[in-house]
Amino acid sequence: MTFPLLIQSSTTPEGQADEGLGAAVVEKEKLALQPPRMFKVVMLNDDFTPMEFVVFVLQEHFRHDIETATQIMLKIHHEGRGVCGVYTKDVAATKVELVLAAAREAGHPLQCILETA
Repeated sequence: MTFPLLIQSSTTPEGQADEGLGAAVVEKEKLALQPPRMFKVVMLNDDFTPMEFVVFVLQEHFRHDIETATQIMLKIHHEGRGVCGVYTKDVAATKVELVLAAAREAGHPLQCILETA
């Protein structure tokens, strides 16, 4: 959809009134904005990170309640991976870094990655 915009000068360079000469119509296009791409934050299973720590991380960094966090933890444990949440790229990357930092600080080898949704 375009919207016409009339640009008209009211005086000439010599200071005389302009009779519409030099008028121009500029059409402004409306941009079609698309929603941002979304990314999944995926936690990977390992044989060393305690299940309780995984549940804690899911509650602390992804704001899941205890039941949902436990279900995701069990999915990670049984299937090798589980989706913690879906976010825009910057938010998802920040969540991954927070999880990895928490795991390092606690001395666990927990891995967390980004995938396109």
